[in-house]
Amino acid sequence: MAEPQHVPVLAGRVTALLAPALVGPGAVLVDATLGRAGHARALLDACPGLLLIGIDADLAAIEAARELLAPYGDRVTLVHARYDEIPAIVAALPISGPISGPISGPISGPISGPISGPISGPISGPGPPRVMGLLFDLGVSSPQLDDPARGFAYAQDAPLDMRMDRTKDRTAADIVNGYPAAELARVLRDYGEERFARRIADAVVRERSRAPITSTLRLSAIVKDAIPAATRRTGGNPAKRTFQALRIEVNDELGTLRRALPDALGVLAVGGRVVVLAYHSLEDRIVKRELVRLSADPAPPGLPVPARAATAQFRLLTRGAERPDSEEVAGNPRAASARLRAAERIREAA
Repeated sequence: MAEPQHVPVLAGRVTALLAPALVGPGAVLVDATLGRAGHARALLDACPGLLLIGIDADLAAIEAARELLAPYGDRVTLVHARYDEIPAIVAALPISGPISGPISGPISGPISGPISGPISGPISGPGPPRVMGLLFDLGVSSPQLDDPARGFAYAQDAPLDMRMDRTKDRTAADIVNGYPAAELARVLRDYGEERFARRIADAVVRERSRAPITSTLRLSAIVKDAIPAATRRTGGNPAKRTFQALRIEVNDELGTLRRALPDALGVLAVGGRVVVLAYHSLEDRIVKRELVRLSADPAPPGLPVPARAATAQFRLLTRGAERPDSEEVAGNPRAASARLRAAERIREAA
C-alpha cells in the first residue's frame, strides 16, 4: 500500500485559494504535478463535488497516487504525461457532472500530437470538462529526492539519472559526459546560477577524460574540488546548484513551464483559479511574468471605452509571492524556498 511520503507545502493556503472556485458540483481541478497527491487529497476532502484530473510525468508517482486516491473512487482520473500537454488532455476527456465507468489505455480524441502516456480513470459525458482549478507544484518531489536510485540527491551515492519521466532516454550522465565544456558551463550558469560554472565544467571535462562520471558522489566531489575553499565553507553543499542545473536540463523544466503555463491558463473557465508553487527564482520569474501579463490592462492610456481585446483576463489573488511561515519551515525544511502565486480568470480571452 502506498503511503504519503511528505507533507504538501502551504497546503492550507493552496486549499483556501482554490476552494472558492471548486465548490460547485462537477467542478474540475487539474493537478499538473500530482506527486503523492497531498494537495489533491486536501482539495478532494474540502470540496465534495470536485472532480480531479491528476497529471504526472513520473510513472512511480502515478502508481502511488492510484492507491492513495482510491478512496475517492470515480472522482479521480490519472494521466501519465508532462504538464505541457494539459490542453490536449482536457480536450480528450469529456467530463460533465458525475462520472462513471473506468477507462484505461492511450488517450484519443480531438488532440494534436500524442499524449506521452496512458490515462486511467472514470470518464463519461459530452463535451470537454469545465476546468475551474489549476495547480502547479513545480520542481522535484520529496519522494524523488528520497529515493537514492533516482539520482537527484548529491549526498547519497547513486547513478547519475535525474529523469522525472524514466521512460525518456536522456540522463544527467549523458549531459555530464557528453556536453562540451562551454555548453556545460552555460547550463550550470543559466539554470544553477553558479558563479563558478566554467571552473566546474572544466573540472568535469578533465575528470571524464580519465573515466566516465556515472555516480552522484563522484560528481559532487568534482564540484567541491573545483570551487575555492573559502566558498565551500558557506552556503551549504557546494554541489547543490550544479545538481539543480542538471535536473532542469535533463527534464527541460523551464522550457516545459514556458510552454505549459499560457496553454494551461487558456483552458481555465471564467471564475476558475490557478495556484503555482515555485522553488527557485528562475521558475518563479516565468510564473510572475505570465500572471502579471494576463492581469494587466493592455489598453492604451486615454482609450475612453476599453475594447474587449484590451482588457485583463485575470486578477491576481496574491500580492507578490507568498512564502511559508517559520513554523511550517521548521516542520518541513524543504518548504523554505517555496514561492506561491495565484490568480483568477475574470474574462474569456478575446
